Amino acid sequence: MKITAFIPVRGGSKGIPGKNMRELGGKPLLHWVMQACLGTEHVDRVVVATDSDKIAETALQIKNPKLEIFRRSPENCTDTASTESAMLEYAEKFSDFTHMLLVQATSPLLRKEHLHEALGNYKKSGKDSMMSFVRQFHFVWKEENDGSVTPVNYNPQKRPRRQDFNGLLVENGAFYLTSRDRLLETRCRISGSILPYEMPEESYFEIDSEDDWKIIDLIIKKHQQDGKNA
Repeated sequence: MKITAFIPVRGGSKGIPGKNMRELGGKPLLHWVMQACLGTEHVDRVVVATDSDKIAETALQIKNPKLEIFRRSPENCTDTASTESAMLEYAEKFSDFTHMLLVQATSPLLRKEHLHEALGNYKKSGKDSMMSFVRQFHFVWKEENDGSVTPVNYNPQKRPRRQDFNGLLVENGAFYLTSRDRLLETRCRISGSILPYEMPEESYFEIDSEDDWKIIDLIIKKHQQDGKNA
């Protein structure tokens, strides 16, 4: 199994201009996930896929032989282009890997310990794909066509206590893993039998807005004060 970590980052960020190069917790946002990927022996190559010279320069501030820059085509860097389009562009050009680990730069709370454990679990699992989740303890309701609502994950007449409630697994968008063959066949980041990897509840937050940035900045500062590597 040869795993390539694939980090797609466009230069034209709309919500927070230049966010991937903006400093968070003492280093550029992009560096957080790069260092997480580079820090585990399960990852053989880390590819930063971008259309931006400045992002490439920021990535290459980290000196590591496992690190590569992949220049995305203009058509795969538009506002409407899917992440899968960038993954497929790379997978169709290169065949010297067996699995692609998609990692989102907007998830700086991802740590090398998470990836190391997750990838180790995957290698023993026999599953086709893997993705990251957080467990949330919220009661979810569905809106019906007539305007009423019905419960999805609990019975209101037997409202469980938190300690008796398993909660729900919710995608946090930090990472996804699939084989190159399955990616090319399904055109999707996950398929088949999917292994979950549960991350801490705080990792639910992704940086898509200034409010997200403020929340994650506070979490990282708390980690640093506690002596943790966020």
